[in-house]
Amino acid sequence: MSGRNDEETKGITLLGNQNTTYEMNYDPGILETFVNKHPDNDYFVKFNCPEFTSLCPITGQPDFATITISYVPNVKMVESKSLKLYLFSFRNHGDFHEDCVNVIMKDLIKLMDPKYIEVWGKFTPRGGISIDPFCNYGQADTKWEQIAFNRLANHDLYPEKVDNR
Repeated sequence: MSGRNDEETKGITLLGNQNTTYEMNYDPGILETFVNKHPDNDYFVKFNCPEFTSLCPITGQPDFATITISYVPNVKMVESKSLKLYLFSFRNHGDFHEDCVNVIMKDLIKLMDPKYIEVWGKFTPRGGISIDPFCNYGQADTKWEQIAFNRLANHDLYPEKVDNR
């Protein structure tokens, strides 16, 4: 029994596929969407990826992070397995932490055109310092544009205790 018909799931090719290929290089083409059946409701969808890895673009050393993606869907939503494979595709991608979170956000905006989205990377320390970049976006000329500004302006007012993660 399914709450979606074949037409609504036609573009989803990765979920349930037993022959999954894990791309070893950055590939936003992996991402797939499905239709939001509740566009009249504003609600958050949150993904936590505690095993994100990428490479330092200078040294080639691995960087590890928890990536949190929260968004308010519009018409399209990202399919979670494709998101997992997309995030995995950063495995051999060399970029700074700040670039990774901004690239992820921009790729998801291009894919879904969400009402609001934020991406937060909590990277494990290397060289005695951790970096936790945060970026967000709200659709222009909507209440979400102001919410994005307020969220960014008030981001991390109560920082967590960092205990070597």
